[in-house]
Amino acid sequence: MKFMKLGSRPDTFYTSEDLRCVSSEVSSDFTIEVSGSKYLLHKFPLLSKCLRLQRMCSESPESIKLPEFPGGVEAFELCAKFCYGITITISAYNIVAARCAAEYLQMAEEVEKGNLVYKLEVFFNSCILNGWRDSIVTLQTTKAFPLWSEDLAITSRCIEAIATKVLSHPSKVCLSHSHSRRVRDDDVSSNRAAVASRGWWAEDIAELGIDLYWRTMIAIKTGGKVPSSLIGDALRVYASKWLPTLQRNRKLVGKKEDSDSDSDTDSSSKHRLLLESIISLLPAEKAAVSCSFLLKLLKAANILNASASSKMELARRVALQLEEATVSDLLIPPMSYKSEMIYDVDIVATILEQFMVQGQASPPTSPLRGKRGMKDRRRRSRSAENIDLEFQESRRSSSASHSSKLKVAKLVDGYLQQIARDVNLPLSKFVTLAESVPEFSRLDHDDLYRAIDIYLKAHKNLNKSERKRVCRVLDCKKLSMEACMHAAQNEMLPLRVVVQVLFYEQARAAAATTEGKITELPSNIKALLASHNIDPSNPNAAAFSTTTSIAAPEDQWSVSGLKSPKSKLSGTLRSKLAEDEDVDERFMNQDGGGRSTPSRFKAFCAIPGRPKKMFSKLLSINRNSSDKN
Repeated sequence: MKFMKLGSRPDTFYTSEDLRCVSSEVSSDFTIEVSGSKYLLHKFPLLSKCLRLQRMCSESPESIKLPEFPGGVEAFELCAKFCYGITITISAYNIVAARCAAEYLQMAEEVEKGNLVYKLEVFFNSCILNGWRDSIVTLQTTKAFPLWSEDLAITSRCIEAIATKVLSHPSKVCLSHSHSRRVRDDDVSSNRAAVASRGWWAEDIAELGIDLYWRTMIAIKTGGKVPSSLIGDALRVYASKWLPTLQRNRKLVGKKEDSDSDSDTDSSSKHRLLLESIISLLPAEKAAVSCSFLLKLLKAANILNASASSKMELARRVALQLEEATVSDLLIPPMSYKSEMIYDVDIVATILEQFMVQGQASPPTSPLRGKRGMKDRRRRSRSAENIDLEFQESRRSSSASHSSKLKVAKLVDGYLQQIARDVNLPLSKFVTLAESVPEFSRLDHDDLYRAIDIYLKAHKNLNKSERKRVCRVLDCKKLSMEACMHAAQNEMLPLRVVVQVLFYEQARAAAATTEGKITELPSNIKALLASHNIDPSNPNAAAFSTTTSIAAPEDQWSVSGLKSPKSKLSGTLRSKLAEDEDVDERFMNQDGGGRSTPSRFKAFCAIPGRPKKMFSKLLSINRNSSDKN
């Protein structure tokens, strides 16, 4: 870093009791009090260079008080030594204080040629502003003198110099040896070539406070030469430096609702301002920052109780690239410390809502064709090319949107599995999230079934209608063989879901046999079908359709198409699904011996005679299987 030395005399200032004095053959003739410290000095060298002291000395010849001196005693003593010709050293660390003090004392050229203000300005413009590290350090020191630095244009000139260097090629920037990425002299050229394509400046300007950082980043963005991805990287570096404790300990930066500590409140307010400033600097381009980084900011926003507009902006930005997120990214802690839920499900629901809205706003998959006049037809060649390009672009966009929805559906199912373990998660929130993605985006329902199974096991106090509501979003046709096998023996599922599983497994077996494929069914399902003289390998054993729904309107089950009156299985399912499950409450609560009745047996008691035989066989097979295990 560069420095400037002024004066040639040795330092003769010394302290005597409570006074600072100058060793001289001439006796001191007046006293100056600066911020509580007293100086016993001489009028001639000071008054000859300081216009302000001249005016004050005419009113009070023997004693002067300077209570609000910029820079305090250090800055005053620097100016006083300059007046005495004593050697002083000016660098980026003290030039702001010296410049403000010289301005306060009015040490300008009008008073004496070559005065301190002139010398400081020359050094500032020719050396400080030309150095990368010098500009940053000087800008940092302006925090102690915000008003003076603004009035003297020190802050704005430093910001402009830094932004200019960022917009320039690294080879044209004077990097001092105190630069954060120190390099040997023989490696300077190779290092500059390596950092030319990266945000080599991000770590250095991350040392600035948020106010100065915000202004500097605005100046850099206004230049328009830095790619948005580098702007995003710089913001990530800054956030990781100044918000490091958010992931480790919420209490260090989070505001407790029942806390009365002023220090906690101040700390939370500062971090909240910092966070909202970072959010306001995010580039508008979609790929400028990662989805993971945006969700980390959203977690911090919840912890710090940031403004609703900031959180909504983050949710909108996350929705633009939600397919890049992971399940752990979505596990956002709740805003309130008193919240009973483990995670903030509402903010994720908002993100999904934004995602679907943006998906609906995607461009059409075919170009618009309007009537063209004779004049337009003569230019068919150029306009046709434009339409083809637009058509291809719209198809790519539509394909990307479809692919994104498939990934997001997988992400949502994984997220549901995580939050389903929360015993305080309301049924309505779970169902809302499960239904937030369109049906076509789930190629299979295995992950969704796992989430439902976890939720039912964690919420065993759900009544029958609530369990049916949870399972309503499940499509048994999209379950794999393993999932069907598990569901057929799952005591937590409503009986209607088990019937669906058996029904569609038989349909799958029939379809596979028709195509010449042999699909092995689970032993309990094959035994159930065999007990009714139905051969799973016979494609004519049952006829299936996918268009008719026989479930009650309030259930909205997707069991469909039991059309064939010749099918014994179809008739059995018709009888079962048409039966009112609430006929006899006595069997739902207690059997004749006063013991609690298993849930599967309770539903079984309401089934008419022939279906009873069908399901009794399944139950006995399940019991034998469990006994063997």
